[in-house]
Amino acid sequence: MRLRLGRVFVIGLGVSALASMVAQAPARSPQDGLETHSLLGNYLAGRFAKGQQEIGNAAEFYSRALEKDPQNEVLLEQAFQMEIMAGNWASALPLAEQLAASQPSHRMSRFLLGVHAFKQGDFAKADEQFKAAAENPIGELTSAIARGWTKLAAGDPEGALAAVDLQKQPEWAQFYLRYHRGLMADIIGKKDVARTAFQRMFKQDSRTLRTALAYSRHAAHYGDYKLANTILNDQFEKSQGEPHPLAKDLRDQINKKKKIALLVDSAPEGLAEVFYGLGEALTGEGGVSLGTIYLQLALYAKPDHSFALAALASAQEQAQRYDEAIATYDKIPKGTALQTAIDIRKAFNLNSLDRADEAQAILDDLAKKNPRDVRPLEALGNIMRSRKRYADAVNYFTRAIDLIDKSDERDWTYFYARGTSYERMKNWPAAEADLKRALALAPDQALVLNYLGYSWIDQGRNMKEGMKLIEKAVALKPDDGYIVDSLGWAHYKRGNYKEAVRYLERAVEIKPEDPTLNDHLGDAYWQVGRFPEARFQWSQALTLNPEPDDLEKIKIKLANGLPTKAEAKRSIKTNEAQRADAARRRTENKSLPQKRAVE
Repeated sequence: MRLRLGRVFVIGLGVSALASMVAQAPARSPQDGLETHSLLGNYLAGRFAKGQQEIGNAAEFYSRALEKDPQNEVLLEQAFQMEIMAGNWASALPLAEQLAASQPSHRMSRFLLGVHAFKQGDFAKADEQFKAAAENPIGELTSAIARGWTKLAAGDPEGALAAVDLQKQPEWAQFYLRYHRGLMADIIGKKDVARTAFQRMFKQDSRTLRTALAYSRHAAHYGDYKLANTILNDQFEKSQGEPHPLAKDLRDQINKKKKIALLVDSAPEGLAEVFYGLGEALTGEGGVSLGTIYLQLALYAKPDHSFALAALASAQEQAQRYDEAIATYDKIPKGTALQTAIDIRKAFNLNSLDRADEAQAILDDLAKKNPRDVRPLEALGNIMRSRKRYADAVNYFTRAIDLIDKSDERDWTYFYARGTSYERMKNWPAAEADLKRALALAPDQALVLNYLGYSWIDQGRNMKEGMKLIEKAVALKPDDGYIVDSLGWAHYKRGNYKEAVRYLERAVEIKPEDPTLNDHLGDAYWQVGRFPEARFQWSQALTLNPEPDDLEKIKIKLANGLPTKAEAKRSIKTNEAQRADAARRRTENKSLPQKRAVE
């Protein structure tokens, strides 16, 4: 899904004119001396800020540019997007009015105007705005559900249910329609309608946490605690990793037969749920910018929507806007089952801002308050590992492992992380034992297969088994450039240079920005006699900020090529140590599966 950017030809300074000016002027930061009082200056400053994920600054600069040329629809679109992503509603609303006037079916402006009218109690106008947003399949679906919640707010329950009863919609859309039909029916008091909708939804997909919580709460609300537990247990079995804290908390309440509230108990909450669902799905699939817009719409409808806040913070993390993510996490109501997960995410963000001491203080406090909780210890271990404090990392991972009564598949991460830390401390026997343990728990985890297999090959041990492990890792993760590189480099070390070229070319294609992968490919090209291409790849590696030790080595190869076989034998230990170090730096710092505050 993409936002509609408007007409190509616009009044005043159009796209072509802007493009022409951009081509003639370098994109610099305002701090570089660019005069931002001009149209071009503000446009370039806005573009630069957007590229740097400085959303607030981008909004300001695009708005300034728009003041210079108010009829320019390109600037109008950019200014609107940035203002809504920043949650600047006072600025975004007039821009939405302008966009809706010039582009009557502009989806995002209509959605914002619809939410605004809804908040004002003008449900007729809200319905009109949402209806105008139905320009494509996604817009049509979102429009229908938003109109349903609007009708419910206006006192038309039957109209609400009818709005989400769209039989001709495809099966993927029916999942969302059934979910919202169940939520609406529960509020109206039509238990049987809600039960049927939830049953059909859950049969279609029982993995989604939010829908499982809704269905389980529905069952428990009406006293069917057995069904409520069955729903949660099914979700636990099909989800990966530890059960979500909110699901665990709900199960505890159900087992105590407490009175359980519905997940959504009002029309404003339901409207927020519409945009939250889309936003969370989009950000989870990499559509961070568009996902952020939907999440901000959800929060405009209901500012304290915990799930939307957590999803927005996660999107801000993806965009490396760590300060904003921390501020967003702080807006989530305190004292919920999410609190520990939120504090852990804040600690990771602080670490990303090089405020490691603050991060450690938060996590140490959590570990003291909850001595049986492995999550703060795991987080501390990963932060120490990222900072190359391997002995400290081993200590925290060991404390976490000691809390596990009986290891299962989900615990492979602890052994893997401790094993890589041991390896960096040059304690290979302990590292190998942990990596084997991780592999026994999770034989299909590509990270473990790759690390153990490469380590064996690098040491000249278990060569056949090591190759099998890496080949399996590649089969599981064929689009992971680092793992493909491992297989290519394993072939290189065994003298299979043609095979090495094949895999290393693929690795560089997937991850062209990595200096080690380009360096590896250069070496393989040299061994098969493709000398100009080898030097090109080495030159490319130099431009990608390689490690200092690798930098000098690459410069020597550019000047002299690779050594002869006799020379190679004399220097093999040094070269292999450097190679292994570079490869493991790449592997060990890859993120392990993270427990998000909200899935």
